[in-house]
Amino acid sequence: MPPLPAASGSTSPVGLESAIAPVLAPAMVNSPLLDALAWVAIAGFFGAVVFQWRGGTDLARQLAAGSWLVFGLFWLTMVPYYYLDAQSPIQTVLALAALPLCVYTGYLLYSGRESLLLLSKAVAIMGLIYLPAETIPFVRQWLIETTAMQAHFVMDLLGHAPGLSEGANGYQSRFDFDPDETVTGRTTYIVLACTGLGSMAIFGGLIASVSAPLKRKLSAFALAIGVIWFLNLLRNVFIALASPYGWFQFDWLVSFMTTYMGAQPDRVSFLVAHNYVAQSLSVVALVGITFLVVRILPEVLAPLEEVLFVLSGTEYDLFEALGHEEARPDATGDREQ
Repeated sequence: MPPLPAASGSTSPVGLESAIAPVLAPAMVNSPLLDALAWVAIAGFFGAVVFQWRGGTDLARQLAAGSWLVFGLFWLTMVPYYYLDAQSPIQTVLALAALPLCVYTGYLLYSGRESLLLLSKAVAIMGLIYLPAETIPFVRQWLIETTAMQAHFVMDLLGHAPGLSEGANGYQSRFDFDPDETVTGRTTYIVLACTGLGSMAIFGGLIASVSAPLKRKLSAFALAIGVIWFLNLLRNVFIALASPYGWFQFDWLVSFMTTYMGAQPDRVSFLVAHNYVAQSLSVVALVGITFLVVRILPEVLAPLEEVLFVLSGTEYDLFEALGHEEARPDATGDREQ
């Protein structure tokens, strides 16, 4: 979303979400084409799950392979937004890498790697968690405005109470700092990606896709959601304060980003806080949360092994490496190429 004119108190979407979280871009771009590509891919993944359940493994692999191609196209269409509008190097690189990785995943499935159906199932559930919130207006509004109120409450506790007003998305999500009383004259507003739902969908999909006792799955899910919510709240507050108060408005940094990266001078603190500090820490946080979830539900190592194989082309036995061989599924599918 573009910032509002400076005369009205410039704003930027906070967009607090992991750089590697799936299907979190449509809410920011609001494109019917992107929504359609995401829904087609997710529907295809679910179709593959049904075919596998009914014994049609070959058809499931073929359908999942095609769905990965559509998923890759979805991410490719996001590159201009991440590069030109969001000005996020991390998300731009990841979106560019997504197409070849998705194509390779589809190729492996089509060639016979049945074990990737588990990863396809996980992505299908991730999409089912996220996409309805992105496409159902009242759900999206509730999530955004609730997130904004929670962040504002914490800022109030810290001695900053700007109030909330209508953001560019039409919701009560804009932190109403007075531009005449701040360093940059800017403020931020909450979008769907700020709610943490994308990261929650990642773990929801991984946890729901594996076979394990319900009690352990619920415990792992509750832990992941709780930690994500807390860290996401801290991120919202950090960026909401860093932008107006110019925490990163150093002369040398402003000069560098305006000269070589095309940034607006008064937007530097927002870009640094959001696109560099927060997004980098998001990756670290996801790794840490994964470690905690694995301790409760080691079965999620199965789809993670598939992710590592797609990324590296090398087989990894995470169950043995992490001492959880007892949790290994009886059959993870044909790993022959």
